[in-house]
Amino acid sequence: MTYDLYIGDRTFSSWSLRGWLMFEKFGLSFNTHDIGLYGGTMAEDLAPFAPARLVPMVRTPEGDVIGETIAMAETLAERHPDAGHWPKDARQRTRARWLCAEMASGFGALRRDCPMQLEHVYGGFRVPEGVRADLDRIETLWAWARNSQDIACDWLFGDYSLADVFYAPVAARIIGYDLPVSAASRSYCMQVISDPAFKAWRAEGLKQTYDPSPYPMSLPTVPWPE
Repeated sequence: MTYDLYIGDRTFSSWSLRGWLMFEKFGLSFNTHDIGLYGGTMAEDLAPFAPARLVPMVRTPEGDVIGETIAMAETLAERHPDAGHWPKDARQRTRARWLCAEMASGFGALRRDCPMQLEHVYGGFRVPEGVRADLDRIETLWAWARNSQDIACDWLFGDYSLADVFYAPVAARIIGYDLPVSAASRSYCMQVISDPAFKAWRAEGLKQTYDPSPYPMSLPTVPWPE
């Protein structure tokens, strides 16, 4: 049972990262297809899969098209109940779904002012009020999730789950713009970007160069932490 996953540019497409992780981290068989998100051909590339119009997008082995990461996540969890997409505990599953839903619909200031980029770390980024408010909310949710565990854990709900998938690009933004968060939150972000799957995604993305970068900023940069 092999899926077809259609993604945008790895260095910049945060939603594509989520789509890829929900296959890669849970051992599902899939083929990856690149869509011209920044090359200007996305509409043409996705035309055969209407009504899909954004990346990521999945085609099931049966030929059905699934758009939107929330729908993709729930469908994969339903089709592969033993893969571990959601926490095993019912209460934790409820909480994990809440976190994913809030990520999918919220944090607009963080998304707008700090678009995901995995090239380097910007220094001296002045944090707007809206971004600070989003960070406060994210830290509240992360602390609530991790403090709900009976034991200390690396991931939000014990084992790696879709909650960690959905917040992986958030962690990348926090690192990529050196945003002010607590030591516990920064440790979680470092755990996310140090995960082998995330590192493999970033390494593949860096094989492509951009001139100019899709999201240039007149700020000094330092190397991405390794």
